[in-house]
Formats: sequence, structure tokens, C-alpha cells
Amino acid sequence: MTNDTELRHLRRCIELATEALEAGDEPFGSVLVAADGRVLAEDRNRVRTLGDLTRHPEFELARWAATNMNAGERATATVYTSGEHCPMCSAAHGLVGLGRIVYVSSSAQLDNWLAELGVPASNRIRTFPIQEIAPNIAVEGPITGLAEQVRELHRRHRRNS
Repeated sequence: MTNDTELRHLRRCIELATEALEAGDEPFGSVLVAADGRVLAEDRNRVRTLGDLTRHPEFELARWAATNMNAGERATATVYTSGEHCPMCSAAHGLVGLGRIVYVSSSAQLDNWLAELGVPASNRIRTFPIQEIAPNIAVEGPITGLAEQVRELHRRHRRNS
């Protein structure tokens, strides 16, 4: 279960997702935290601003970890994120050997929200739970009480699109 420190990291993910939205990107944000609690890196979605559809924050943190951490450090780190990893990010997380993932909102929730907002399924990448892509990763989420904030960011994004 999430404690106050973890909730602080998750709230930072929502702040980063808000920054992404305000910059014209989809609202996603992530924070990489070492086993000792130090924040090592953070990022937000940069797909539109950089013109590269792989610029998801979870993927960027996996790249950062591969370059800046040894295998043991990666395995004991935690990625906090505003939304459950997509299949690409789940694979990157697993391939790099990062540890636990804690997410605010699930892919299933996002699928439901997008359907409610009238986004056709044919315009979306198919989602899977993280553990279907990377089965050995400890995963926690969604986080009750915070997911509604992420839902509102997605509503705002669709209204502005």
C-alpha cells in the first residue's frame, strides 16, 4: 500500500502530467526513485513537443536508468507514474530490469475514459496490464483518490485537441 512519501511522488507525477498537458502533450508524468528514497529522474510526456511518438516519460526513465544505474540499483528502484505503462513502456521497463511500478490510473480506466470522451478504439494503441508484458515486475495501482485528477487531465486534453 502507498504511504505518505509514495503519495508525494504520485502527486509529483500528476504535476508533471499537468505540465505535459499545458505544453500541448498528452497528460503523463513519471518519477524514478532509488531504494533509499532519492528522486533520481523525472519526466513528462513529450510526444507532440518533440515530434517522437516514443517520448513517453516511462520510456525516458528506462533509458536514463540503463545509462546511469547498475543492474542492482535498477532492480531496487521504483517508478511512480500517473498512468499505467503502455506495452512499449512495459517492455522497456522489463528489459532494463527496473523494479516496482506504482501508477495512479490503470490502462483499463484510461480506455474507459477515452471511450466516454468519444475517442474511437481504432484511434488508440491496444493496452495490456503491465504484467502481461513484463510478468515479473511488482505493480501497484490504481490509487483511489488520485485517479480522478488524472481523469480530469485527460478530459481537458480531449477538449483542447
